[in-house]
Amino acid sequence: MGVNTVSIATKIYQTLFRRTSTFALTIVVGTLFFERAFDEGTGYIFDRINAGKQYKDLKKQLELRAAKEE
Repeated sequence: MGVNTVSIATKIYQTLFRRTSTFALTIVVGTLFFERAFDEGTGYIFDRINAGKQYKDLKKQLELRAAKEE
């Protein structure tokens, strides 16, 4: 290991967190990605738990039932 070896944490600090503007931008971008991933993940879990019980799953059955009644 030489003297010029820079750890990953030091490189991240120098790139993203050293200046206030890049720190704030990192927080905003990280928040946007986290929000999107959390929303997609919870939506997927909800759809898996409630499969077959939602309107989007029952729409065709309801349309066929309405057509038979007419």
